[in-house]
Amino acid sequence: MNAPPVIERIVNLLDPSGDILLGTSREAAEAAVRSGDAEAVGKIRGQFAILQAEGKTVHMARSIGRPMRYFLAKRAAGPCLIVAERIDEIFEQLRAEGLEDQFHPSYTRMVPAHHVMKLQLTGCPDPNPTLHRFFDPRSNTLPASIEAIGTRYIERLVGACSDWIDTIEEDAPIGVMFSGGIDSGAVLIAMIHALKERGQTPQRLKAFVLSVKENAHSRETDFAQASEFLEAIGMPMLLEVISVEKSHIDWRSAIEVTEDYKPLDIQSATMGLALCQGIRDRYPDWKYLVDGDGGDENFKDYPIEENPELTIRSVLNNQMLYQEGWGVDAVKHSLVYSGGQSRGHVRTSAPARRLGFHGFSPMALPEVIEVAEGTPFIEMTDWDHEKLYALKGQIVGAGIQAVTGVKMPVNPKRRFQHGAGGKDAFDALFPVKETEYRQYFSDAFSTNKLAERIPAE
Repeated sequence: MNAPPVIERIVNLLDPSGDILLGTSREAAEAAVRSGDAEAVGKIRGQFAILQAEGKTVHMARSIGRPMRYFLAKRAAGPCLIVAERIDEIFEQLRAEGLEDQFHPSYTRMVPAHHVMKLQLTGCPDPNPTLHRFFDPRSNTLPASIEAIGTRYIERLVGACSDWIDTIEEDAPIGVMFSGGIDSGAVLIAMIHALKERGQTPQRLKAFVLSVKENAHSRETDFAQASEFLEAIGMPMLLEVISVEKSHIDWRSAIEVTEDYKPLDIQSATMGLALCQGIRDRYPDWKYLVDGDGGDENFKDYPIEENPELTIRSVLNNQMLYQEGWGVDAVKHSLVYSGGQSRGHVRTSAPARRLGFHGFSPMALPEVIEVAEGTPFIEMTDWDHEKLYALKGQIVGAGIQAVTGVKMPVNPKRRFQHGAGGKDAFDALFPVKETEYRQYFSDAFSTNKLAERIPAE
């Protein structure tokens, strides 16, 4: 008599090539996650989303740099856990299994960054997962010295960039998503420094700047800011402008790519998608992009006045508020999306992935966040908003000069969506009301619309 077929309880759709492991082997990283030991997982360096299972026990862990979603489908034979980077990938798998009637985007779940999630697949009802933090940086550990913090921060940044360069082909060109702002500027200089340290030419880099054609010569655009920045550091030859027509920029496409609806993230992703598309059109074989996403979160450089839920006390008193939101135990934590940059990083990662790039965000790595989180913000700002907003530029500028010898221009903060084309372009491109973003998301991720967008195999 034939043995009954093995029931496939887990469908892992994550592509291992999407992980960036720095100084850690794949085998060691998987063993750490399989153990469920938060301390062991905390030693994994890089950007990753890893699932490991033994019997009915499943462990999942991710960094900010990669999203990781899961969905528990019910079948007569037992539960089926589907794990993927995207909502639409989960839908495709459910449709292939004939289970699409169980789908709704709100039934998908996001593994929160910096936690080991443990699931027990025991049948109906399956218990809630447990979470154990694997990255828990201490606050207020550094001296209240701009130079000391900046030096340590940029040393970590340069080290991460150098270790990442070791993982790619020796002659592969590297693009930096560039605006001439503090974070993309620091990443570009860190990459230049890392290349020079290994005896390589900075001409391996290109600083890709998005420019909306109708506003290309406005003084309030990233094109003007980036040009002046590169002239100031003696690297004007790295500038590569990607010009796009305003009519080719579409926030609806960004919602479909990011699978989210938060206005600020969608606006940023819209411009990121246009830039990535422009690079891909010009360079069909280009692979690697680096960006400065995470720098604002690290030094809490967001205008608190724009968010009625925040005060300077909540920002400075809550660990990694901008990276993780209110925390996994808070009422406001979203099971579908996670919180903070753990949710919002798709504004950067999803457009790059959609256009076939391998993206790297060194400022979102735990080892870099750890330095920023050790900053004694209260002591250095005395609860003053303006002092807080100035702090990142002071720290990063001092660190860049101390580590690389470069005097970096420190430009005022400006969001990507505002700098690519200026105020007139922004006002013409984006809705005013948040409800428009939400409504389009709701329509685009209904079962019927997904079935129309994604051909069945």
